[in-house]
Parts: sequence; structure tokens; C-alpha cells
Amino acid sequence: MINLYEVQETNKMIEESNLDVRTITMGISLLDCCDTDVDKVCENIYRKITTYAKDLVSTGCDIENQFGIPIVNKRISVTPISLVGGSCCKTIEDYVKIAKTLDKAALEVGVNFLGGFSALVSKGMTASDRLLIESIPQALACTERVCSSVNVGSTKTGIDMDAVKLLGEKVLETAELTKESDSLGCAKLVIFCNAPDDNPFMAGAFHGVTEGDAVINVGVSGPGVVKRALEKVRGEDFGTLCETIKKTAFKVTRVGQLVAQEASRRLNVPFGIIDLSLAPTPAIGDSVAEILEEIGLESVGAPGTTAALALLNDQVKKGGVMASSYVGGLSGAFIPVSEDQGMIDAVKAGALSLEKLEAMTCVCSVGLDMIAIPGDTKATTISGIIADEMAIGMINQKTTAVRLIPVIGKTVGDTVEFGGLLGYAPIMPVNSFGCDAFVNRGGRIPAPIHSFKN
Repeated sequence: MINLYEVQETNKMIEESNLDVRTITMGISLLDCCDTDVDKVCENIYRKITTYAKDLVSTGCDIENQFGIPIVNKRISVTPISLVGGSCCKTIEDYVKIAKTLDKAALEVGVNFLGGFSALVSKGMTASDRLLIESIPQALACTERVCSSVNVGSTKTGIDMDAVKLLGEKVLETAELTKESDSLGCAKLVIFCNAPDDNPFMAGAFHGVTEGDAVINVGVSGPGVVKRALEKVRGEDFGTLCETIKKTAFKVTRVGQLVAQEASRRLNVPFGIIDLSLAPTPAIGDSVAEILEEIGLESVGAPGTTAALALLNDQVKKGGVMASSYVGGLSGAFIPVSEDQGMIDAVKAGALSLEKLEAMTCVCSVGLDMIAIPGDTKATTISGIIADEMAIGMINQKTTAVRLIPVIGKTVGDTVEFGGLLGYAPIMPVNSFGCDAFVNRGGRIPAPIHSFKN
């Protein structure tokens, strides 16, 4: 049983180390909103979201005030829209109409993001899936709160390279349509391998088809807390280091458990999972990179970086699963460039490259995240980067993702300012050698041999 003493124990973490509940995310199934008329579908979607989530924001604020725990975001995830729109969407404009409805509903209930303008195409695309993917650039350009994701691969099915090729083109198109805001639309689009059904973090959240009608998932973040704890054991051996991370993760997860259970009770919506992800922000002292440097690196990107990140990720998960029976989502360390001041500094110093980041994704929580690249990068090159990252996830039986931002009109040496939690980022160089013939082959990369476990 969680008690107030455990919350009070975290006061210093909150005040001194940027501990926060990064998001309360309500997942809502829209499967019962399906119809053959797109206007009727939009009406059903708007009614269901505004009914189920009408008290989500106020409840989050009440919990925040009662327990003194910062709850940064209140969000919604919905059933992948390609499933909901399959019977009614015959054109790109039909899907854009649904995206606008989602945006309107998100505005009405006051959440900052709504995820689930999504498709699951790890083995192939239906006509509805393809149409949704084609509509993504327009949908993200004309909405403010809607986030999109596409799962193009899994360990069980392989990688749909037709979808990978198409998404390389759509990432560039999204960048072009939102170039007036430094191609910010791309920050709301994530391409996944092995996407979990219960991820509360944007931009990749959606309400999986294995979920119930509604659920509360909570994402907790505390890189500053872990950094502060490790400062106290500087110079100690790896055993002490690991125990410190594990114990800290346990305490952080307990905070999330309390918030999740309170939100579930007050909203009368079942509790789903706690996602303990060390998700950084541009704030000083809230950096995953600084944790890795505290472990002993001169800079992120130095030899030993991947090993240090593997250690961190593993101990965070071990501490989390001891604190809650329902740890899920992504859970681990995020390594977004623009959202982590330490990562930004490492890129500027020349210590951290795109290739090293890719190596780090083998052991981190997600993948190549919030990375700004030159706006003239070819679509096939973007597809090649996506394919590389999907292969890491497929072979290693883990979730990986790509959120690249080709900033139109900018090149290596420039900096792009996204603002807020998205921070800013230097434009990173991309390998100039092409992969056109590889990407243009078409078809599917088969699942690995170890996927066959029936």
C-alpha cells in the first residue's frame, strides 16, 4: 500500500532534481465509433473523447495540488485511426477530416497532445493504412495537438519496406508543409518497430487493440534525480552504482504508482501501466547525457557510452518492476537530441554523431529521437535510416523508433529552435552515400529465425 510518507520522501527530488510525472495519458478505444459515413465517424469520435476525458485535466491538476507532485502533461491516446477509418475513408481528405476532429476534441478537453493518428503495417498495408500514411503530412500541418505514428516492423513479422520507403517520402513532405515553423510537424511523427500497445509518451502513443475501452497510463521521469543520487557515490564500483540507480528508480516509480491509482479512482477508469522513462528536458540538470557523464564519461559519445547506457537502462527497469506490478510502455532512458542539453552539447563538441546515436539505440529505451538533419536530405536516405533502426529493434526483440526532422532551408552548422519541452538542436550531418537501390527494391524484410517460437 502506498502512503503519504513515500510521497513526502520525494519532496527533495521534486524541489532539487526536477522529478515530475511527465504525463497522465488516458487511452480511449474508438472501435465503436466506426461507420460507413465519415461525418458520422467524426461525430462519434468527438462525442466519445469529450465524454470520457472531460475531467482528465482537472483531475490531474487536483492530484498535483494535493500531493505536490508536478504533473507536466495530460494527454489522450486513441485506437489507431487507420482501423477506425477503414470503412469510411476513401480519400486523403477524409482522413484529414478525422484528424481535425481529433484536434478539436483535444482542444475541448484541454490536453496538450492526442496520439493515435496511426497505422500498424509491420507485415503489409491495407488500402486504409496506405491512405492514412498518405494523409499524414496534411493532417499534421493543419492540426496543433494531433500526433502520428506508424509501426512498420516487428520481430514476429519482419519489416515492411514498402511502408519504410513511403514514410521517407512523407517525412520530407511533412517537413515541407510545416517549413514556416522549422518543419516542426516532423516532431509529431514517429516510425516504430515493435511498438507497445500501452505507451503513454508522445508522439508515439496510441491505444492498442489489446486494450479495454479506456485506461489510465502514467509516465514518470526523473533523470535529474538519478544524476543527483549518483553524485553521492562518485568513484564507487559498479555494484554500488547499480544499486543506487535501482533504488532511485524504485522510489520514482512509487510516485507514479500513487498518481496513477489516484487518477484511476477519481476518473473511474482502469489503471494500465507505469512507464518509468528517463525522459529529459532542456532544463539544466534534467539530462540523460549528464547521468552517463556522471557514470564516468568525459562526454556522451566517448568510448564506453553504449555500455554505460545499457547499465543505466537495465537498472532503471529492475528498480521499476520492484515498485509496481504493472510497469510497461517504453520504460528506460530516452536519448532525444533536441530535448537534452547534454546531448546538444556533445553534438556541438563533435563527440556525438548520428552513427554513435544509432549504436546507443541498441540498448536504450526507444531510438533515434528528435534529431534535426539537413532539409535537402533525400527521401531514400531517410528511409535507409528508418530501415537501419527498425532492423535493430527486430533483431534485438525490442522497441525502436525514429523521429527525424529534416529542417527545410537549414544545413549542418545551423541550429533550429523548437521551443518548450522540444528544445533546440544543431543540424546533424547525414552520411552522403546513397541507398536508393536498396530502398527501391520493395517488399518485406523477413522476420529473423529466432522469431519462430510457436
